[in-house]
Amino acid sequence: MLYRLMTTVVLGLHALFLAYLVVGGFLAWRWPRTIWLHLAAAAWGVTVVAAELVCPLTYLEHWARRRAGESGVGQGFIDRYVEGVIYPERYAVLAQALVAVLVVASWAGLLRWHRPGWFRAAPPPRPRTRPRWRGSRRPAPGADRPRRRAPGRW
Repeated sequence: MLYRLMTTVVLGLHALFLAYLVVGGFLAWRWPRTIWLHLAAAAWGVTVVAAELVCPLTYLEHWARRRAGESGVGQGFIDRYVEGVIYPERYAVLAQALVAVLVVASWAGLLRWHRPGWFRAAPPPRPRTRPRWRGSRRPAPGADRPRRRAPGRW
């Protein structure tokens, strides 16, 4: 019973990770500090796909299934629950490319949103017609002239 619950929890974590991998960059538009977590998730996703690694959550799922008395599943999470369910198997490469485009678009949108001048050249600086004043208020007239000392004082 406990191992079946563990299998369910691991499957839920796997699904949440994949959902975050796809839309996490868009979540970073609202919470920009989460971009670092999304960069790590994307790096892990690319590594798993490029090096054909098996995710540790898949190992944990298979272990929990065997301990629960079920037969171990020979497929990974994506092969079993995503391919053939969300998209046909023959479009796997297209689906991976679409996810990559979504991730890159979310990062580009984040850069554009938080650094508006990053994509276009900055306009030339305008010449100053009057001096800029530091602080929140403009100084009183004559405050920019040197002060005269009172007679008898240093």
